[in-house]
Amino acid sequence: MKRKHFISSLGVGTGALMGLNNLAAAHKLQKSLTSGTREMKADVVIAGGGMGGCAAALATLRNGLSVVLTEETHWIGGQLTQQGVSCPDEHPWIESFGATKSYLELRARIRAFYTGFYPLSAQAKAARFFNPGNGSVSKLCHEPRVALTVLNSFLLPYLHAGKLELLLRTKVVAADSSGDFVHYMKCRNLDTGQEQVLKAAYFIDATELGDLLPLAGVEYVSGAESKSQTKELHAAEVADPKNNQAFTHCFVLEYREGEDHRIDKPENYNFWKDFIPPLKPSWPGKLLSLYYSSPSTLKPKKLGFDPTGKTTEGVLNLWNYRRIIDHRNFKEGLYKGNLSLINWPQNDYFLGNIIDVDERTFNKQVAKGKELSRSLLYWLQTEVERPDGGQGWPGLLLRTDMLGTADGLAQYPYIRESRRIRPVFRVLEEHVGKENRKQVASAADAGKAASFFDTVGIGYYHIDLHPGTGKNNYIDFDSLPFQIPLGALLPQRVRNLLPANKNIGTTHITNGCYRLHPVEWGIGEAVGAAVAFSLQKKTEPHAIRENEQLLKDFQAYLEAQGVALHWPEEIYK
Repeated sequence: MKRKHFISSLGVGTGALMGLNNLAAAHKLQKSLTSGTREMKADVVIAGGGMGGCAAALATLRNGLSVVLTEETHWIGGQLTQQGVSCPDEHPWIESFGATKSYLELRARIRAFYTGFYPLSAQAKAARFFNPGNGSVSKLCHEPRVALTVLNSFLLPYLHAGKLELLLRTKVVAADSSGDFVHYMKCRNLDTGQEQVLKAAYFIDATELGDLLPLAGVEYVSGAESKSQTKELHAAEVADPKNNQAFTHCFVLEYREGEDHRIDKPENYNFWKDFIPPLKPSWPGKLLSLYYSSPSTLKPKKLGFDPTGKTTEGVLNLWNYRRIIDHRNFKEGLYKGNLSLINWPQNDYFLGNIIDVDERTFNKQVAKGKELSRSLLYWLQTEVERPDGGQGWPGLLLRTDMLGTADGLAQYPYIRESRRIRPVFRVLEEHVGKENRKQVASAADAGKAASFFDTVGIGYYHIDLHPGTGKNNYIDFDSLPFQIPLGALLPQRVRNLLPANKNIGTTHITNGCYRLHPVEWGIGEAVGAAVAFSLQKKTEPHAIRENEQLLKDFQAYLEAQGVALHWPEEIYK
């Protein structure tokens, strides 16, 4: 990797990076002190260190390329770490297949970290598939910092070998492009204000909101398309580019019975306490309550909340839903209480859009999202109904040490929807939606998602859209195990910038099943591999799709590196 007087922007001294990140930061800082220019060059520049960004970096690095990876927060890992969603949303076959080899290795290393370093109880040691939190939403519910440590372990060899430059607390702020090519990207350290120019043969936009797309002049869409535009069964009647899914500011709670950890009453608590979501179809009462709209039927549904873990038949106990530590899995006395991640309908923020707005508006909406999460916490501590007829659980402790922030809230909001490229090929509901497939496919194919000739990966999740800024309620229905088509990863015009997050060529509707942890990872890995293959073959990703032999060779290249391209027939039996 060529360097010319570069001042590093790692932002060391945060204390939030843990051992491996601190080691990386110190390593970079030492080198930066001896240099002075602000330009870096690599084979690939990746903006955004989330799931897609990490997977893209690993795919390019293991194939011999040099990489600069920028990340806006203190932590890599995106939704799995700094956004707090460390209960990955996955499909029922995930323990055996249905993701790339590297994603399955990530899960295995997270488990191995617990079994190798944590004092486990006998029942935990005997578990076939150890789940640290025994949360009901996922087969692997764990602490965010464990995932961070594992992701750092993936990257550390390349960092120390000089193949990777990791720039934390660094945000993309500009790009230079002409014709159909991007020439460089400019980024800024959010702590020091230092700017630098990053040059590469290829650029990958793995940011959470597709921030590089407008800066580089890449054509994109946002929000909800209309039925007339996409012919999708569940599309809106009228398009609304500003209608994006809610974001959520997650946090972690511990329950310590008999203690009092009530926070100060939030300034605008009374607003949120009485707030009735103005959604259509209507929401069943106040947002801060134990009733919500059942996502699939939109009928009122009763929820439970009991941090002692007790359940009532037929009622979901929210405490157990995203529990990330079950103290029974560990030796007695290690944890004072159980830990649960709070990412619920009650702290989904949908009163303001954060895509294509100015910085002041973005910060204002994010602050309101945080205010909602703090209000939810206070409500749980003081007013939520208890099974014994009382109100509130004062023993709920906000764990400010879990997410690397002083206030205990996630470093970045959990993002469900991004800008999306105008792609060579767009994934529609008719390709992956169970009901829509029946209308367009033959009887023999109606029970399967569309088969893409240019498949570069697979994934599965139901189509799940949370309430949006356009004041729509949930959109939630069945999909089918699907493929990731290369055409959805290619912008129509620009040749050397690819998306690797939720900014691929889906629609508002199909984003609902392509946005989850293993799929985002698979997208990033396919993009990174496409860049590496293109440079090796002296071609480009668009040409791979357009040339039958090149595509065949690339698909074999992916499979040789552990990327599944097709679902096994056994899932349909």
